[in-house]
Amino acid sequence: MRTLVLNAGYEPLAVITFRRALVLVLTGKASVIAEDEDPVVGPTETLGRPSVILLNRYVKIPYRQDHTATRRGVLRRDNHVCAYCGKSASTIDHVMPRCRGGGDTWENLVACCLTCNNAKGDRTLGSLGWQLRIRPLPPRGPQWQIRELEKPAPQWSEFLTENAA
Repeated sequence: MRTLVLNAGYEPLAVITFRRALVLVLTGKASVIAEDEDPVVGPTETLGRPSVILLNRYVKIPYRQDHTATRRGVLRRDNHVCAYCGKSASTIDHVMPRCRGGGDTWENLVACCLTCNNAKGDRTLGSLGWQLRIRPLPPRGPQWQIRELEKPAPQWSEFLTENAA
């Protein structure tokens, strides 16, 4: 089971395990807002299983605008279209080759088809007489923020019914 953690201003911060949530509640760092039906049974006491907790102190989250450039991200940013010829892209290319000082940044990486990538090699656009169809920029917007994508823990009842057969 997972638990939603809310900042002191009721903003969602993270999704954590119910065990970590219980530790935060029992140490006085958070309070329970909502509970599940299934209680947590210990050797000496029974506690409610928190599904939403609220932190007692406000946690300031630093604003990060930089997002690491990845192959998947560059292809997604450029809609899988080659920046040189406009065909379907399956690879990425450094506009300024790494051997000439180009880095792995959003401004230097573009989506590229295999034909153009092999033809360009380690040369610059000026030496080939090529031009970019797009201007590579870092992506912006909430869809580019990293989210915690975890598979929820299975229910014990589901586990028992699967293994009973």
